[in-house]
Amino acid sequence: MIRAGVGYSITLNPRTAALEATRAALQQAGLRVADGAICFASSRHGGAFPQLVRTVSEAAGTDDVVGCGAIGVIANGREIEAGPGVSVAVFGGGSLKPSRFFVPQLRRRAKEAAVELAASVKPRLDKNNLLCVFPDSYNLEAESFIAKLREELPGVTIVGGGATEDGAVGETFQFCGDVVSSNSLAAMLLAGDFDVTVGAAQACAPIGRLHRVTKVRDNIILELDGRSAFEVFAEAAGPLASDLQRAAGFIFLAVPTDPKAERLQRGHFFVRNVMGASAEHGAVAVAHRPALDDLVGFALRDGERARSELKLMLEDLGNRTHPSPALGLYFDCVSRGSSLYNLPDHDSAYIGQRFGSLPVAGFFTGFEFGPLGTDPGLLQYCGVLTVISERRG
Repeated sequence: MIRAGVGYSITLNPRTAALEATRAALQQAGLRVADGAICFASSRHGGAFPQLVRTVSEAAGTDDVVGCGAIGVIANGREIEAGPGVSVAVFGGGSLKPSRFFVPQLRRRAKEAAVELAASVKPRLDKNNLLCVFPDSYNLEAESFIAKLREELPGVTIVGGGATEDGAVGETFQFCGDVVSSNSLAAMLLAGDFDVTVGAAQACAPIGRLHRVTKVRDNIILELDGRSAFEVFAEAAGPLASDLQRAAGFIFLAVPTDPKAERLQRGHFFVRNVMGASAEHGAVAVAHRPALDDLVGFALRDGERARSELKLMLEDLGNRTHPSPALGLYFDCVSRGSSLYNLPDHDSAYIGQRFGSLPVAGFFTGFEFGPLGTDPGLLQYCGVLTVISERRG
C-alpha cells in the first residue's frame, strides 16, 4: 500500500524549515521513515540548500532525496510565491521503488545528458515507471533533451520542470542525495506496481485559424499563407499589436502536435515564445524552427482561458484516476500563479476541489515536461499534475 504525505514550512531558518516540512509530511503519510523524498525550496534558502537537503534526508530517514530550488513552492493547497518556503513529499509502503540520478554539465550537452540519464535509468525499470526530472532551466536545451530522452525510454512516463530562482543569483540549483549543484539535473525514477495519470493545463487558448508557413529562414517566419507574417501576427494580436513588447507576453506561436491537423485542439498543440516582430521586414521571430509548409497558429494567454483549461484538465484527470489516489506532484509555470489570476493559491484550490485531501507537492517552473499528444514533451505556460495511485485490481 502506498503511503504518502506532503508538508511545508515558511520558517526562515533553513534547518527548522526542513524539519517542520519533513515531519509534517511523515505525519500525514503515517510513516516513521520514508523510502524516498522529493524536496523543493525557495531562493530565500539558497545559501543553505546543502544543509536544508541534508536535514530533509536525515529527518525522512532516506538518502533517496531529489528536488531543486525554485522561485516559489507548492504544498497541500498553498502556493508560496514569495519569501522562504520549503515543500517536501515523502512516500513509502513498498509499491514505489525510488532510484535517484544526477547528471552534471548540461550546457551544450542536451542529447548527451539524455543518453547518460537513460542509461542509468534502464536497469531500474519495472512494470510501471514514472521518471521525475528537475534540470537547470538556464543551461539545458530542453526540447532536444526531452526528444532524445523520449527516444531512449519509450513507454516511460516523464514529468518534471526546470528549476527556477528569484533573479538574485542568476543560477538555479538541483538536489540529489547529498549533492547540490547548478548546470545539472536531478531525477527520480519511481518504479513498481502502481498507477500514474498525468494532465496538462495550458494557460493559452487558440485565436484564429491555422496558417501555412510559406517562407521561413531558421526561426524567422517571413510569410504565412503567402502573406507577410507580421501582418498575420498583427491581426491575431489585435489591439496588442501597437505594443509589440507587451504583445510578446500574451501572444504565442501555437504548433499542432499533428502536422495534418486542420485546427488547434485542446491538448494537441504546444506554444513557443514570439521573440520579436518587424513590420519593416514583415517577419516574426519565434523560439521554434518551423519548416516550409508547416501549419502554425497563434494563442493568447489570459487568466480566464487558463482557469477554464485547468477545470477541464482536472475533470478529465479525475475521471481517469483511481478513486483513492495517494500522491500528487504539480509543476506550474512561473507565468501562472497570482500574477496571472490576481488570486493566491488559485490552481491549488481547484486541485483540492477535485481531489480532496490528496497530498500535493510542487514548484513554479521555468518549463514543464509532461504529456504532449501521446508522448512526453516540452511544455510552456502549463500546469502539469501527476497523480500516483494504488494499482487497480
